[in-house]
Amino acid sequence: MRTAVLLCVCGLTSLTAAPPQTGPGVGASLIQAIRSAGLDPAESYRVRDLTFSKEDLKIYLTEGLLIFSKPVNGERVSAVFSTEVEGGDGEVLLLPPYPGERQSLAKFAKSPNLDEHFRVALLLATDGSLQELFGRLSRGEEGRKVSEMGPLLAEEWGAALSNISSGFDLRIAQDLLTPPASRQGLRFAAIGGSKLGNFDLFYDAHAREQIVVGQLAEKQGAAKYNIWTSFPARNSRNGATAAPESPLAPQRFRIDAVLDANLGLNAKVRLSAKVGANPVRALPFEVSRAIRVTAARVDGVAAEIVSRESERATALHAGDNADFLVISPVELAAGSSHEIEFEEEGVVISSAGNDVYFVGARGNWYPRSGWGFATYDLTFRYPKRLTLVTPGDIAEDRVEGDSRITRRVAATPIRLAGFNLGDYEKIAGGTPGFRVEVYGNHRLESALQPKVQPVPPPLADPVPISAGRGGGRAGRGQMIPAIAAPTVAAPAVPDPVARLRAVATDVASAVQFYTGLFGPPAMPSLTVSPIPGSFGQGFPGLVYLSTLAYLDPSERPSSVRGPQEQVFFSDLMQAHEVAHQWWGNLVIPAGYQDEWLSEALASYSALLYLEKKKGAKAMEDVLADYRDALLRKNEDGITAESVGPITLGFRLESGSEEAFRDITYYKGAWVFHMLRRRMGDERFLKMLGELRKRYDSAPVSTAELRALVKQFLPPGVTAATIDSFFDTWVYSTGIPELKVNYTVKGIAPAVRISGTVEQSGVPDDFSIEAPVEIQFAKGSQIVWVETTNSGAVFNATLKQAPVKVSIPAGTGVLAARK
Repeated sequence: MRTAVLLCVCGLTSLTAAPPQTGPGVGASLIQAIRSAGLDPAESYRVRDLTFSKEDLKIYLTEGLLIFSKPVNGERVSAVFSTEVEGGDGEVLLLPPYPGERQSLAKFAKSPNLDEHFRVALLLATDGSLQELFGRLSRGEEGRKVSEMGPLLAEEWGAALSNISSGFDLRIAQDLLTPPASRQGLRFAAIGGSKLGNFDLFYDAHAREQIVVGQLAEKQGAAKYNIWTSFPARNSRNGATAAPESPLAPQRFRIDAVLDANLGLNAKVRLSAKVGANPVRALPFEVSRAIRVTAARVDGVAAEIVSRESERATALHAGDNADFLVISPVELAAGSSHEIEFEEEGVVISSAGNDVYFVGARGNWYPRSGWGFATYDLTFRYPKRLTLVTPGDIAEDRVEGDSRITRRVAATPIRLAGFNLGDYEKIAGGTPGFRVEVYGNHRLESALQPKVQPVPPPLADPVPISAGRGGGRAGRGQMIPAIAAPTVAAPAVPDPVARLRAVATDVASAVQFYTGLFGPPAMPSLTVSPIPGSFGQGFPGLVYLSTLAYLDPSERPSSVRGPQEQVFFSDLMQAHEVAHQWWGNLVIPAGYQDEWLSEALASYSALLYLEKKKGAKAMEDVLADYRDALLRKNEDGITAESVGPITLGFRLESGSEEAFRDITYYKGAWVFHMLRRRMGDERFLKMLGELRKRYDSAPVSTAELRALVKQFLPPGVTAATIDSFFDTWVYSTGIPELKVNYTVKGIAPAVRISGTVEQSGVPDDFSIEAPVEIQFAKGSQIVWVETTNSGAVFNATLKQAPVKVSIPAGTGVLAARK
């Protein structure tokens, strides 16, 4: 049973703080206590009509048995409720507030609202609610003690609860080391449902979306966590509760890293950081699973490191990072500044052959706590035959023996720092006040080397069989061709820097273009370097580009020589990754449900650049390809776009491998394209400029984007129109089929056109404002029509007869051709 989830319980309680633990190994001792604290047979109760409510989430312990765990650090943090009594029952109710979340829940639970009776609930709580409930029951205020049932319940459920608790031990330890007055706790319930089987409920006060419902599953032999629904709790949605604050705000990183002859990494990481609004002792960090943190110090004093892997935590937080805690020797006061030092080692670089390397842990090769902005002072010692690149200005670059030492300083605060290395050729350039360096590999990685193919030998003059095969006898005069020695084709090796200058020119041009639209980028310099594979990434001051982008189109593998792939690797990839200097590295998403903003804005910025570079037709062709990908059906007849709304973020991956890409990148680009058409170019581009200015080095949410769009509307477009636009295209799913029928009467200058727009292929409540384009011999006019499945009527009086009337499905609205 996997999971995560909530418990729900009544309100915060007044807790008496346990005496602070002291001495070495506090974290390890606490973790051990959490794991070994089984159920307490002496503390079991018969309960009735207990209600545990936490904002939207409600758990009713209607009739059953409740047994508590033994105390940990003076608190009861877990319990089990069983309905194995006469009339036993429990129920959970949850009504997601958003259409997209109701759609997501219905996909897994077959209902848009959760109303499930259950037979057992394994409960965890670090917010004091279970301790408060225990106090009421032990004082006889509710229920009655049934000590005789304790041993039976402990035997039946002790192992299961222990297994669940072990998956939360880091979080429980972190909370128990936080004073109750400032603690933001977790509530979780692993539910054994009557109809839905095992699933989890969470309420996590640390999270931006406090409420989560999900289920541990298996996919291709690996644990996978399906999130059924996730959303902010009521008080967070209405502003009554402030957004959760990170316990630690990074300010400056100083990293001294050594890459040995085999490119193994050893590093000393010094982080200057400021404690948040509450005092802390247990500091949460994460780092690549390929890295082992061997030591930690807080202000020069040795600190304890506590880490733990669990199937639940690994599946729920899918990715390459591992969580760990640093336990400070003393409590750190709210608002105080400290230096935290780590020593780490690991292997994060692999060889792709021919001195081409793949850096696997690009953004997580050093410990981080949250995604705050910080300055970076980075020093690398590495084999002198290679070149290492990382963001920032060069402060030192020298050779010492067989090593090269490079120090770069990023004085502008950035979210994270990556690095890359290889045997590079370099082109430098840029514009006044901005430097661009583009690196390419001197040789091609092994995977892209052309395969040597045997060539059939040429035929020589025929000779008699007897002469050619040692005197073997055949019919008179029979001849066979002589066989020449086999030859091997020597295919030309693609040049890995064939397009180095073209890439450099494109990068510099894109930077200049975006700067004119959006303002200065995240940093005053940009380094571009190759990476094996077919993907790219845009980090602050550093872009990773697929090697394929550097190859001449004719030399790319046959699998990527189609028209779409050629446009992607030659025109879109570098423009997209460069755009991340603004979208994602300067203007950052507020949460995972807003991550689409970064990718969609980068995708559409790349299309704006393509439009400038090659014209509107090139852009429209790409948008048409995006539409076709979104409408492509799987073996179940489900279109890619229908997997879920764009705000589901990484959760879209549960639908298919390609769903996240198709919806986030492709539909996201369409969302901004349709906004552009509705707002007009001038207002749309001004809105993007204001978005970059207003949220410089700050998080932005989808709701904040919607509010900003309303400030730049043209005459005749209302705020309600934008609300409807976001509800339809962002928070819901659906791509309609649209068809226009019309008649024309009268003569110029009083031509009367009447028509209808037919809509199909979407639910009955689906409605958009569709652009009906009326084309004349010279020029055109747009009439916006609000669609319905029952048909929408439009009328217009024209000064001249139209040449064509149509809905520009490929350029104005995301719609299927009918």
